[in-house]
Amino acid sequence: MTEHRAGFACFVGRPNAGKSTLTNAIIGQKIAITSSRPQTTRHAIRGIVHRTDGQLVIVDTPGLHRPRTLLGQRLNDIVRATWAEVDVIGVCIPANEDIGAGDRYIAGEMAAIGRTPKIAVVTKTDLVGSSRLAEQLTAVAALGEEAGLPWADVIPVSATSGEGVAALVDHVVARLPDGPQYYPDDMITDVPEAFWVAELVREQLLAHAREELPHSIATRITEWEWPYIRCEILVERDSQKAIAIGKGGSVLKAVGTAVRAQLAEGAYLELHVKVDKDWQRRPKALDRLGY
Repeated sequence: MTEHRAGFACFVGRPNAGKSTLTNAIIGQKIAITSSRPQTTRHAIRGIVHRTDGQLVIVDTPGLHRPRTLLGQRLNDIVRATWAEVDVIGVCIPANEDIGAGDRYIAGEMAAIGRTPKIAVVTKTDLVGSSRLAEQLTAVAALGEEAGLPWADVIPVSATSGEGVAALVDHVVARLPDGPQYYPDDMITDVPEAFWVAELVREQLLAHAREELPHSIATRITEWEWPYIRCEILVERDSQKAIAIGKGGSVLKAVGTAVRAQLAEGAYLELHVKVDKDWQRRPKALDRLGY
């Protein structure tokens, strides 16, 4: 009888460490939005890898950070709840950035977790040369020693080029428990379609909006009657509403065009911007938005 492994893994790291991009590369399809902005990921999103020898469920999580709002606290709670339940944890550390206080803090948190294997994943290797990569691999090994964190592996990867991605999956699957699959063969994510469209809208707003706006944006689908989709964009202040709309509606137009290009042909997407004052700090507002 062929051995079959099945289980859950998550990638953790400080914001913008490449977790979502790596998740998409492993799944082979975009299931998580990406951006250079910190705290782009706000939910635990599951992607499923099907193999003859196992099924790997990857849980993409928000970046662990020092929270300044109730939303930030809840995002950190998502991260901690996720890593307490998975079978393997990948700690993402970018190859092109020096190890900092955030990485040390996360390593300390990982050291306090019991027997769950932790793999150091050195991301964004395509952005550095071989000598810099060698230095970073040495620094990551030293980080584990300083934190009292024995790495199960230290694996360099580039989600952009694909280098090292297959090897990483092999190492993770090898550490999963024996067991039957959790999800059917044709399922690659548990993300509902309406949630995904709202995330696509937020991703494009992150790409088109000015610096002061990203953390104050939330998106939700308020109507779905195919092909008609109505997405509400929440901001915290009137001044932000003007930024989200853009001069002459330019930002909304650009966002709508980019999102429609990723939807099935014939989709009619309507965008509305609404002010929900200080929604990041109000428990009821966060509950309503699913945070």
